[in-house]
Amino acid sequence: MQSLLYSFPTLFYIGIFLVSFFISVIIIPSIIHVAQKRHLYDDLGHFRKQHDHGIPRLGGVAIFVSFTISSLMFGMIDKSLPINYLLTSCIILFAMGLKNDLSGVNSNTKFVIQIVAASIVVLLGNIRIDNLFGAFGVHEIGYLLSSLLSIILLVLIVNAFNLIDGIDGLAATTGIIVNGTFGILFICMHQYQLSAVSLCMVGAILGFLKFNLSPAKIFMGDTGAMLIGFISGIMAFKFMELNKLTTDSNFIFHSSPLIALAILIGPIFDTFRVFVIRIYSGISPFTADRNHLHHRLLALGLNHIQSTLIISICNLICILLVLLFQNYSAYFLITVIVLIPIFINLIVALTIRLRSRSNTAFEKLLYKQMD
Repeated sequence: MQSLLYSFPTLFYIGIFLVSFFISVIIIPSIIHVAQKRHLYDDLGHFRKQHDHGIPRLGGVAIFVSFTISSLMFGMIDKSLPINYLLTSCIILFAMGLKNDLSGVNSNTKFVIQIVAASIVVLLGNIRIDNLFGAFGVHEIGYLLSSLLSIILLVLIVNAFNLIDGIDGLAATTGIIVNGTFGILFICMHQYQLSAVSLCMVGAILGFLKFNLSPAKIFMGDTGAMLIGFISGIMAFKFMELNKLTTDSNFIFHSSPLIALAILIGPIFDTFRVFVIRIYSGISPFTADRNHLHHRLLALGLNHIQSTLIISICNLICILLVLLFQNYSAYFLITVIVLIPIFINLIVALTIRLRSRSNTAFEKLLYKQMD
């Protein structure tokens, strides 16, 4: 199979994507049928829900099955990624996510299981951040600190993807952008196994997205969102690891931590922003609200597809700019990465405030005329 890969790499990558895509597309109609027959619907009574009819939350099952099958079929060529530990952690997250989507899981239990899954790939699979690339004057870091930092960051990324899964298509589109970008970068670096895993995830999500675009027929639930976040975090760690300045590197992307941050900036920035707002307001950062960017875009009158497109385009612009200017200073790149989402959020906030003032002024004028 190695010789086949080197002879027909483009066809092979296309094949990986298509297998994953069609498995997902074939599975989802059956999942929808079973969910409707067994009344396995979304929680309509929750104040953050955007739909007025029952929709299954089991789309993550199709993403998991498609990703697992295609990864086992195409992901065993080399040792750049310990696929056994990766899939073990994915199965753990899948079991917990499925339980949560069907009957709910205590938040503390959820965090413990996420830490266990992250610990398996970090401690046993040795997938971790062991170099800060000069940030704060630090390069190589010790094993214990490296492992702890990697586990915390991986759990953060998992939950960041879970938090943006609030409107039709957003988490799925973000997952496609993130893993598609990493897949292309790994292909440029001649990292077959990593690019194969990324493309498996892209195909699985795209097959699901066909049924998740507004009006959605199915949601991915925690099962899908956590799996996408987990694989996205693993790909980010491996991308940074392989782009350290070493003599045996096949391809070097400069400022790899900042490139990884730009790729993941959508869910990470939104999570950081709502956490800061909640803490500043004196409430728990884990308290659910409607203050995410996608909720605020809906408040402006945009629909799900329009909101998803705006957020996705901003993410793509950020990725493109950082890749184009990767040789510039870290301060310049950080400024670019941070200013883009800040600018978008400021525009949205100002528009909401102006619209609110306009409505208030109109109401006062109306009441005055009635008097």
